[in-house]
Amino acid sequence: METILQSPTRTVVIGPGKPFVIIGERINPTGRKKLAAEMAAGDFSRVIADAKAQVEAGAHVLDVNSGVPLTDEAELMTEAVRLVQQTVDAPISIDSSVVAALKAGLKAATGKPWSTRSPARTSGLRRSCRWWPSARGRHRHQQRRNRHLLRPARALQDCEEDRRARRKLRHPREDVLIDPLAMPVGAVQGAGKHLFDIVRMVREELGCNTICGASNISFGLPNRPILNATFVAMAIAAGMPCAITNPLDHEIRQAILAADVMMGADENCAAWITAQRQAAASDAPAADAAAPSEASGREARRAAREARRAAAS
Repeated sequence: METILQSPTRTVVIGPGKPFVIIGERINPTGRKKLAAEMAAGDFSRVIADAKAQVEAGAHVLDVNSGVPLTDEAELMTEAVRLVQQTVDAPISIDSSVVAALKAGLKAATGKPWSTRSPARTSGLRRSCRWWPSARGRHRHQQRRNRHLLRPARALQDCEEDRRARRKLRHPREDVLIDPLAMPVGAVQGAGKHLFDIVRMVREELGCNTICGASNISFGLPNRPILNATFVAMAIAAGMPCAITNPLDHEIRQAILAADVMMGADENCAAWITAQRQAAASDAPAADAAAPSEASGREARRAAREARRAAAS
C-alpha cells in the first residue's frame, strides 16, 4: 500500500520497499521559544530558513505547526504554509490540535498535503489515529494491549469496506498513516519495543502505513541524536516507512541512509554512495585549509627551537 503526498512540482511516495521518507520536524514552535516569539510577532524568517535547511539536508516532506499560545493559530498556519511553499518544493504536513488551524492549513496548501490529526467525525476515526495512546496501561499483558491499540486501525478498515461509512470518511485507507505514538523510553520502560511490535502488527494484519514523531523517544535523555538514529533504523526494520524527525542531525540522516541500504530500498546503494562522496568532498577543503596552518605551526616551533639554541650558545 502506498501513500502519496504532492506539492505542485514534487511527488513523494510512502510505502514498503520505498526509501524511507523524512518529514522535517523543525517548523514547530513547541519547545522553541525564539521561533514562537518570532511567529507571534509576525516574523517568519526562521520558518523560511528552517524550510530551506531541512530540504537541503534531505527532508522529503515538511511538517508545519503553528501552535503558539495566545495567538490565532489558523492565521499563523496560513502564513507559514504559504511561505514554506514559496520557499521549497517539498509537500506539506499540516500539524495542529486545533481544527480551525488544520482547516486553514489544508486550504492554504497546494498539491496533496497531509494532516497529522484527522478532523473526521466518522465512528471509525472519531478520535483519529492519535487516539491510540489512551489505551496505555489498561492491560497488563502486552499482547492484549497491542491488539487493543489496533482497534482504531481496524475501524478504519471497516469504514473502507462499508460503502456508507466510506462516503462519510472520504479518505481511502492508503491516505491514512497510523501513528502508534513514540513515548519517552526514559519514562516508559520498553516504549521502543512496544512501538516496533505495533508497527509490525499494523503492517502484517492491516497492510497500512505507519508514522511517528521519532524525537519523542529520547526525551529527557543525554546524547539524543544517537538514540533517535538507532530508534529510526529499528523502526524502519520493523516496517515503518516514514517519520517526523530532524534531518539536520547527522547521525539520524546516516542511520536512515544505512537502513535503506540494508532493507533493499536503496538500489545499488546509489544514495549511500552519493552521500558519502558528497561528505568527502565537503571535508576536503577543510583538510586542505588545515594543512598550511599545520605547516606554519611546525615552522614556528622550529624557529623557536633554533632561537633557544642560539641563545644558549
